[in-house]
Amino acid sequence: MSGLAVTDPSMLGLALLVAVLAGVVKGVVGFAMPMIILSGLGSFLSPELALAGLILPTLVTNVAQSLKGGLAAALSTFRDFWRLNLILVATILVVAQTVTALPKELFYALMGIPVLSYALIELSGRKLVFPVRYRRLSEIAAALIAGFFGGVSGSWGPAVVAYFLSLDMPKAELVRAQGVCYLLGSFFLAVAHLNSGILNAATIPFSALLILPGLAGLWVGFRLHDRIDIVVFRRVMLIVLAVAGLNLIRRAFLG
Repeated sequence: MSGLAVTDPSMLGLALLVAVLAGVVKGVVGFAMPMIILSGLGSFLSPELALAGLILPTLVTNVAQSLKGGLAAALSTFRDFWRLNLILVATILVVAQTVTALPKELFYALMGIPVLSYALIELSGRKLVFPVRYRRLSEIAAALIAGFFGGVSGSWGPAVVAYFLSLDMPKAELVRAQGVCYLLGSFFLAVAHLNSGILNAATIPFSALLILPGLAGLWVGFRLHDRIDIVVFRRVMLIVLAVAGLNLIRRAFLG
């Protein structure tokens, strides 16, 4: 297959809008870009193409987020969480190779269930928090869970966020730690899917096309961050994610 993977103008337009929205949300709250792109694109494209589409815009926006505080700070954060990042990357590399062998129904379910579960837990007022007294065990568990869903769906944010929140980190450090973790994960996700075939001559141009709208959305999100009620915004986005997750599960079981 050669050329752009998506040629229908209406679908391309929708894909660009999804990338902008995902970038805005990432700029405001620091994460959720893969979930939004995956659930958005997965509503009208194949799961493999939705996964391919999120890889490059996620990688590039993670560079911007991780380096927001400077290279030295990013390297220091990496050293603090080297174990988490190493296990996460290794798990992604292994699990990603199974994606093309999964039935589409199972693929949609594995994409939709974590998105819906995360949204419902957050909307209920509960938090996914790992006990701090078991820090090393929690770190390993978070990395394995995040790596599994990252390899399958390209989204490993919820487990990582839950672990970082359990450490009661300062806001700036929390955002930077997420950015470094997401950057490493997204880089190796791209490597893994070059090998799995998800990223290929047709899907790479499509994914690259979503970089600029993703960055534009990120720029807007950074500027909105201090100007809007984050609580209300997050709640609205969680409702949107819940609906998107339900739609993916519907596609898994009802077609």
